[in-house]
Amino acid sequence: MAQREKIGDLIKAALGPGFALMTLLAIAGYAVLGPTGILAWGEYQAKLETSGVELAKLEADRDALKNRVELLDPKGADPDLIGELLRKKVNVVHPDEIIVPLK
Repeated sequence: MAQREKIGDLIKAALGPGFALMTLLAIAGYAVLGPTGILAWGEYQAKLETSGVELAKLEADRDALKNRVELLDPKGADPDLIGELLRKKVNVVHPDEIIVPLK
């Protein structure tokens, strides 16, 4: 009987550290295998590079649009751009102009 109590006390004494060890192993496993863990690092690097390329393209498009807006400023619009837009959008040409199709 006394030996059974010793075994029971031993098991009860091991439950606390065993639970703590299992908790630490779960946290470590999540840190390695989780969605933001160490193994996901390569995926994040690839996504960062893709986003960087996309950002550079969007910045170039934004700069082109910004330049176009500056050229169309009502206070001092670029006459060449206005002529180009009139020809392209409204189909307006001078009577003495010759249209050469490029296609």
